[in-house]
Amino acid sequence: MVNTILTIALGFMIAAVVMAVIRFFAGPRTTDRIIAFDVMTISSLSLIAMLAWFAQRSIYLDIAIVYGLLSFLGVIIIARYLEKGL
Repeated sequence: MVNTILTIALGFMIAAVVMAVIRFFAGPRTTDRIIAFDVMTISSLSLIAMLAWFAQRSIYLDIAIVYGLLSFLGVIIIARYLEKGL
């Protein structure tokens, strides 16, 4: 049952990543692209977590945590740069 739900969620997450990539390349403004980048990183975090479940490897969760921290810092730095606060 859990695998079925996670497989369905995996499909939704892949669709979210694809839509975010489209928005990233077609976004008319820079802020749209930053938000799309943030959505891509959050969706990929969930993909890594699901990969950890399917592969039964908990080390992938550590990788997801570090990746999430780095992506959060990256988005904050880009947002500060756009505000010309650096």
